[in-house]
Amino acid sequence: MDTRTYVVTGAASGIGAATADHLTKAGAEVIRCDVRDADLTTREGRDKLVSEVTARSNGRIDGLVAVAGLAIPSEATVRLNFFGTIATLEGLRPLLAAAEQPRAVAVSSLSAIVATDQTLVEACLSMDEDAAAAAARRTIESGRGRIVYPSSKLALNQWLRRTAVTPDWAGSGIPLNAVAPGVVDTETARTTFLNDPATHDFIAEAMPQPLGFPGPVDAIASLLAWTVSADNSFMTGQILYADGGAEATLHP
Repeated sequence: MDTRTYVVTGAASGIGAATADHLTKAGAEVIRCDVRDADLTTREGRDKLVSEVTARSNGRIDGLVAVAGLAIPSEATVRLNFFGTIATLEGLRPLLAAAEQPRAVAVSSLSAIVATDQTLVEACLSMDEDAAAAAARRTIESGRGRIVYPSSKLALNQWLRRTAVTPDWAGSGIPLNAVAPGVVDTETARTTFLNDPATHDFIAEAMPQPLGFPGPVDAIASLLAWTVSADNSFMTGQILYADGGAEATLHP
């Protein structure tokens, strides 16, 4: 079998780096992308990503793992997590369509079921990026900046479930799914909240993970790798919760 070629965004650290390493160790060719290569909060950066991946892949990729994201109270979080992810998926879809067994997956978040703002979600789903950014600013100014991140992920989930079954994706033989991690032990998580005892305990209570808190990064990487493998031939439009049992605990 020919070596599969994958694109991983957000590959400089955390889940993205772990996934790229996992795929590489399995013998795949991996095109690693991060903000130093292309800023996906901007239209120019998104165009650059597509053009450079097209050139490096000779116009064909077997799998796409869209990990790049932000978790800060900023309009940039909406621009990257929702619009940047969609631009990556749609922009590289023709390269996937050129492969025999193409697959794509995006990274969502367990937090999308914990606290979101439906107005912000709907602003994203309007596909008007500037309007959605303005809605994010209003949310932050109202003192609810913490829900910008989960709202961007919920909007991504809803877009993905609607899109995965369309002619461009399922109809073209391209499974498209999302993995929604719980809290895992990344450097970003440690510096952001895990190392602060009060914040650690608050989040552990809000998102209980019976299998352990925080969870292992490698478990997320291996699941992402499977979703873009040739073995995943019949699953699409799914949000897979890799969260140590948190979703089942919160929604029994």
